This record gives sequence, C-alpha cells and structure tokens, in this order.
Amino acid sequence: MKPLSGFMRSAALLLTSLALLSGCGGGDDSTSSTGTLSVAMTDAPACGYDNVFVTVKEVRVHRSEDAVDGDEGWQVIPVVNELNEPDPKRIDLLELTNGVLEELGQADLPAGTYTQMRLVLADNKTTPNANAVVLTDTKNEVELTTPSGQQTGLKMNLNVTVEPDKVARVVIDFDACKSVVKAGASGQYLLKPVLSATTVISDMGQSIIGYLDTATLGATTAVSAQVNGMVVKSTLPDTTGKFVLYPVPMPATSGTYDLVIASTGKATAVMTGVPVYDTENTYVGSETVRIAMTDSAVNDATGTVSLDGKVLDTGAAVRALQALYNGPAVEVASMQVDALTGEYGFALPIVAPQVTAYTAGATAITFAADSTDPALTAAGKYTLDASIAGLTPQTAVIDLLSGPVATDFSFTTPPAP
Repeated sequence: MKPLSGFMRSAALLLTSLALLSGCGGGDDSTSSTGTLSVAMTDAPACGYDNVFVTVKEVRVHRSEDAVDGDEGWQVIPVVNELNEPDPKRIDLLELTNGVLEELGQADLPAGTYTQMRLVLADNKTTPNANAVVLTDTKNEVELTTPSGQQTGLKMNLNVTVEPDKVARVVIDFDACKSVVKAGASGQYLLKPVLSATTVISDMGQSIIGYLDTATLGATTAVSAQVNGMVVKSTLPDTTGKFVLYPVPMPATSGTYDLVIASTGKATAVMTGVPVYDTENTYVGSETVRIAMTDSAVNDATGTVSLDGKVLDTGAAVRALQALYNGPAVEVASMQVDALTGEYGFALPIVAPQVTAYTAGATAITFAADSTDPALTAAGKYTLDASIAGLTPQTAVIDLLSGPVATDFSFTTPPAP
C-alpha cells in the first residue's frame, strides 16, 4: 500500500477530504514565525443521491475556539486555481470516499496552536446551483438551500499546532449523508452540514484497510470505525469490496476501535479491538481473506420527532444503536429527520449481530452471533436515540423481532432563565 500520496486525487476532486495544514513557528508566543496551512477534504457515505455538490470559497482558522466573525486574529486560506487566483471550487463529495483526499488551498500563517476552523461555501444566490444534489431516481439536479449564517463559515473544533519548520496536517470530513435533509414532498433539499476535522500525524498510518466479500453484500453497505457507539470515520466500499478508512483519529484511552459493517438485508458485522497506528496502516484481512455478511430479514423502525408540538424544521437526528451482550454498543444507522414532516425511518436487520475480535495477519475471518441465549442476544433489539441541538437527547428501546415499530419523540424548549 502506498503512503498518503497514494490516496490523493487530482485538484479536480476537492471535497472528500479536507485539510492539509503545514507550518513553521513555535507556540502561541512565536507570532513572528510563519508556516503554511494547506487544506483538503473527505466525505463519509451519502444516501440516495448520484452527486452532492458543494462550492468552497475559503477556509478560516483561529487560535480561539470562541472567536466570532469580526474578531481579530482570523487567518484565511483561499481556494485558488492553477494561476493561484482566488477561485471557488465546485466539488462532488461523492467522489471523495474511501480514503481519497482533495486539496483546497494553502497560506502562510503565524505559528501556534489553532483551535477553530471554518469552511466558507459559495452562495447559491450569486453562483447558481453552487450547492446541489442530483437525485438517484429522477437524475434531476436540485439546489441545496444553505444555512442562513453560512457566510461566516461552517464551524469545526480544531486542535493543531504549527511547529517550527514542520508540516502539520488536518483533514475535514464533510458527511454528505447526514448533511442533506429532505423537506417533505416540497421537492426541496436543505444543506445542514455535519463536519469534523482530524489531525494527521504522519504521511503513513491512521488507516484501516479491509476487504468485503462482494457476493454477500446488500444493495448499500457502510463501513465505520466507532467508539462507544459514536462513529468516528465511515466510508463506502468500492466495487471490488475494498474499503479504506482514512484519516482515522488516533485512538484515545481504549487504544482501539470497533469496525462496524451495515449492509442492506444483512446482519450487522462488528469487529472489536481494531488498532490504529500513526506510522503504519492497519489491515483487516486481505484480498483473499474477506469479510462475509450474513443474510437477515428486516423490520421498519419509524416515527416522528417534534419540538413544542411542531415537526417543521426541528433539526433533529435519530440514531439506531445496539448494545451487544458480548461487545460494545454500536450505531447501525442514523439520519436527520425530514425537515417538513419530522419523519424518520430505518429498515433494520432482526438477525443477531455477528461479532469477532481483530487478529493481525488473520488467515480467516469468522464471525459468530452476539449470543445464542434468547434472553441475552441483541437480535431485533435496538435503542433509538433522538437529538436536537441544545436539548437533552431522548431514547427509546424497541424490539423488532415480532414486526415493525413506530416511535414518536416529543421535545420541549425549556423556559428562558
């Protein structure tokens, strides 16, 4: 496997992986030193679209995570063309999966630690269809309505230090699946960006690479690295079944990740204890040692989310999780609710999740049901987690073994203090 450069795409592919940051200079006091910040993008899986276009104007960074527009200290990394002239780039996020990175731009910056990054998109009013989706069923390109405050940039937390005469790298992950929200039967689609930024430690490592048995896959398949049921990085396998998760943040206290594979009409597969290194790639099997999926019937988990009795544009999201008896809690599916109707819906497998532990250099990968004891197995059992920004999440435990389940969530805005 080639190092980082082997994953890179040409400048025509901007959006899948965001951000290379390189710079010179010491800590926060070394304001006289400068370095170079170079930006690129990456994308997690998208749902139901042939293309998801966004047009990037520039990236801004600041040393304070609390800085607001108009404060001093903002540093700008413009997006430029081959003549080094400012030139917004229209990028298809769906071309930036499976470890592909796309450069956005670079600029000289004062050395120090930067804790906030903002991604600034072009406005559809000035650049028609700067941000748009192409629907899989109709092949129509539909404009994406962008957030009202996006002119100041889409905020991400960051923690990267530009050191003297060294290169620091950051990748921005723009999750197209979670960022595009349907607005009922109106024909409109909203862009509600879900972003994160990952510091790259070196040009080798921070990758999980594996292979799926294409003969056992469903219509759609997503692979993710998770910690305690929270997705850290996700992607789609390519047509050969190969997947590349990159860049994966270096693990914290546990030192490892849970690799979760969710595929249409298949039992969820979970591999526990997958390590990530900063100087070498982690391989899960090989081209000849592949992960096979187990067939499963599915049942629907549906419902609505309301805020103060209204379902319109709540900004809610719902996740479906399973707490394994012989393993961790994992996220099997997630979505943002419909902006007009408040509806959500999942078709979830009812066969017990299939679990195994990571083994370096494995000559075979064998999964087993989470538990064979009917009282202990997670088969058909899920926890739905509904969330609205700024409010306490709500959960509901459901059992899909006997059929579909409908669950509504009702949030209330707390009174002003």
